[in-house]
Amino acid sequence: MHINAMNWAQVEERVKHDDRCILPIGSVEQHARLSLGTDMILAEKVSLDAAEPLGVPVFPVVPYGLASSFEDFPGTVSFSLRTYIGVIEDILDSIYRSGFRRILIVNGHGGNTPAGTVVSEWLNRNRDASVKMHDWWRAPKTMGKVLEIDNRASHASWMENFPWTRLEGVAQPDHAVERADYAGMARVDAGRKRVMLEATEGNYQGLFVRPDEDMLAIWDVAVRETRFELENGWH
Repeated sequence: MHINAMNWAQVEERVKHDDRCILPIGSVEQHARLSLGTDMILAEKVSLDAAEPLGVPVFPVVPYGLASSFEDFPGTVSFSLRTYIGVIEDILDSIYRSGFRRILIVNGHGGNTPAGTVVSEWLNRNRDASVKMHDWWRAPKTMGKVLEIDNRASHASWMENFPWTRLEGVAQPDHAVERADYAGMARVDAGRKRVMLEATEGNYQGLFVRPDEDMLAIWDVAVRETRFELENGWH
């Protein structure tokens, strides 16, 4: 259940019997013709869908992440690393004070990987807690399903084009694009990176869209894999 559907007394009572919760984290950044909020939308939805039959509380998604490489695309919002460290630490501290001890962080953005180091340091200060970082889209079974359908998939491509990340009235191209120059983009600033991606509008590789049947099959795997993490492997 979404934490917004609970009051403080209900949370206090729940943690006496079940100290699990989910914290989704995402990003607001360019995703070609998809929503700027794609990463936050997907992280929160897969969390809610996975937790729903278990009644585990899901906190609101942290919408902003580390997206400095896309800063020249209008609408992108990025924390600095030093700010992000403090944000993650403060949220974990607050969740811990509420009584939660098993925290599943569901990450929707590859740039947020440094949060894993923050978690490691935080756990050394809170040794009765257990925190798992789950990159939902590249978890083994989910990514396996993606590659089974089409191995040309990446940022802002078809693999992020779900019914809930599309924009009304925005057409999706029917062609595929070649693989982006990852090494080249890693060596340049956000402005030159935008120039390198302008021909593909930000899609790193492959088609822009695939049939909903494919996308829902991937989503089913992703939800079940996220739910498995919620139910297993805790301290």
